[in-house]
Amino acid sequence: MADQTNYIYQTIISDMTEGLMVIGFNGVITHLNHAGEEILEKNREKLIGKKFASCFIRYEENDKFNQAIIDAIYDRTKTHKNIVEYYNGKSFKVLNITTSFLHNDGEKVGIIIVLNDISELVELRDAVKAMERIKKLNSQLELRNKLLSNTFGRYLSDDIVKELLDTPGGLELGGKKRSISILMSDLRGFTQLSDVLDPSEIIDMLNHYLTIMCDIVSEHKGTVIDFIGDGMLVIFGAPIETENHALNALLTALYMQAAMPEINKWNRDNNYPELSMGIGINTGETIVGNIGSEKKTKYGVIGKHVNICSRIESYTIGGQILISPLTKQSIEESLVIGEEFEVLPKGLDETIVLSEVLGINGKYNVFAPKVSIDVIPLKNYYDFDFYEIDDKHINQNLSKGKIISISKTHAIIITSVKLAPFADLAIIDTVKVYCKVMHIINEGYLIAFTTDSSALLEKIEQSEA
Repeated sequence: MADQTNYIYQTIISDMTEGLMVIGFNGVITHLNHAGEEILEKNREKLIGKKFASCFIRYEENDKFNQAIIDAIYDRTKTHKNIVEYYNGKSFKVLNITTSFLHNDGEKVGIIIVLNDISELVELRDAVKAMERIKKLNSQLELRNKLLSNTFGRYLSDDIVKELLDTPGGLELGGKKRSISILMSDLRGFTQLSDVLDPSEIIDMLNHYLTIMCDIVSEHKGTVIDFIGDGMLVIFGAPIETENHALNALLTALYMQAAMPEINKWNRDNNYPELSMGIGINTGETIVGNIGSEKKTKYGVIGKHVNICSRIESYTIGGQILISPLTKQSIEESLVIGEEFEVLPKGLDETIVLSEVLGINGKYNVFAPKVSIDVIPLKNYYDFDFYEIDDKHINQNLSKGKIISISKTHAIIITSVKLAPFADLAIIDTVKVYCKVMHIINEGYLIAFTTDSSALLEKIEQSEA
């Protein structure tokens, strides 16, 4: 996403024939395009990051030019239009100066100044044509400003845009350590759906889901860093620092899960399959900032706590929220905890206890929809073959088991193979069905289906008839 910034800058700002300069309300110049360099005959590298007044105070002939810019900076009640002379040390130019406000999330954060060299127009005898040209240039500015704002808003979160525009060198590579909370979500079985649905249906369903989820993230001060297929990587506490980022992350997760019934209603109304989502949350010190090369950059987050969050999310089933001990310790509110699991994620030297969060009591009083695991006993046990999946790789040793109870989302199986909690299995039947071992129950194992189990259920129902 942030790698789009360079593309936007080149195609919309850098290639403009009008000069464009951006100044914050603190008087610091943050942007100057190539046309602006030529019009002002100044090197932008010597201007960006400097106070405007200190850069243009040299010639008293520029008093009117300087005053026009300063008035625009300090008068935040209206935009300004001026025609003034500009002295470059050798000769004069006549500039048309038009200002507008730079907004972030509805708040004015600076001014955008468009400079047009109208020296030749001033010399024209036909004043009407000159005014029409100026009007056209102003109209083009309004269109470009709208396009710039809309484009930045789509590819980057508001917080990242503000960070890039307000910080001198905001597009430069580099990062800083921050204590943040990381949320990762993933739709269960969505990859399998992409094999049976048309691409247009997949995109339509995914865009509807992501639109709702992104709105929830924004409402709780989160920043979407990336879409990883049907998954989301979201951070809390950066680029804007917040003290309660762990709570914000958990509230986001609960409201995301609470939104799933309405999303699935929309899916049913449009003849799309229902979806389920797993969410993992972790808290810790990570590195955030502009990562990549001079040609391709993205605002990203790296560190062991990001990897741990990914592992936590991989333990979840549809409808579930799992949080790390660090996240749990960072939240003072009264949590409603379901099961707790001791796991050893890859990359750690010792086990950690993951907590399943069902809701938050007290003033928030928000809960995730309950995940039903009601299974129906079978009259005839159903034989099946399965593989164990080790770190996304299928173990080629085929094993055998029996399904003794089943529902759309869960089943109880028995097998002579010793299975570890959270082990991933691939049931080989009419179609391949993926599932996760939850825990030992009686003499068998409770498993949760992580892909569509409809074909398996239909075959079992036929064998029961």
